[in-house]
Amino acid sequence: MEKMRSFNEGKSTWVQVDERDMTRIGNLQEKYHLSDEMVLYSLDTHERARVEYDSETAAVLVIFNVPQRQKVENHYETSPMAFILKEGRLFTFTNGDTNYVNEMIERLLHHNPSQSPYSLLFHTLFLISSAFYPLIEEVNNERTRLNKKLREKTTNKSLIAMSDLDIGLIYLLTATKQNAALLQQMGIQRMHRMLNDTEKEQLEDALIEANQAMEMTQLASQILEQLSGTYNNLLNNNLNDTMKFLTVWSLILTVPTIVTGFFGMNVPLPFSDSTFGAAIAMLISLVLAIWMLVAMWRRIK
Repeated sequence: MEKMRSFNEGKSTWVQVDERDMTRIGNLQEKYHLSDEMVLYSLDTHERARVEYDSETAAVLVIFNVPQRQKVENHYETSPMAFILKEGRLFTFTNGDTNYVNEMIERLLHHNPSQSPYSLLFHTLFLISSAFYPLIEEVNNERTRLNKKLREKTTNKSLIAMSDLDIGLIYLLTATKQNAALLQQMGIQRMHRMLNDTEKEQLEDALIEANQAMEMTQLASQILEQLSGTYNNLLNNNLNDTMKFLTVWSLILTVPTIVTGFFGMNVPLPFSDSTFGAAIAMLISLVLAIWMLVAMWRRIK
């Protein structure tokens, strides 16, 4: 069900649309003559961030990536949210994951009810970009905690948690990059010439905020990637050391087998009739084993 609210001294209207109510959306499309293409893009849950201007209807479609507040499989993801501006109306298409954006818009209109539709849009995009910061800070704090645990003891549980953080940052980084590119593109669209100086400044502020969110996410992703690579190398080195240890001892243990095997043959051998034959065989095995251990230690070192 759509909800409507007037602002800008009654000249503009904000229309809230629940994208899960297809019947209402159909009625809305007929009432306000929204194009099939724009409505289709607005309802696509896999649509990337984009901006389109329809010169025939003077309608603007903006799809912006919005961070989800709840984790999905131990990491954060994003959802596309559509905005349509047409004839002084701002349409927002939300679902359960993006509905909190309507609360942002409510607060913006409460503090400044006389702003234009474009100003309201740019302020909203600014706040959405700011909404990435708490998630990035949470990821950084969790990364620091996991790093301390991994320094004490490398466990599969901690490594899987680190992998979940990496997956979440991929979603956030991709989303912030697309948002920044979208706002950059809006600066060269035909609609940019219709903005007044205040609205252009607000668009620039939104772009700066989106770039900052992108840079913070990119830095967090690079640090986490470096840590993951370091621990992977550490695990590989530990595995190599273990294999070296097992190889050395398996070779050393073959020495007594070879020596005793010679003395176990039914042929005359030195010391075979001696009372100390067994001790001599053990001594020969010990000397050869020590020699092999020293030789392999020098080679490995």
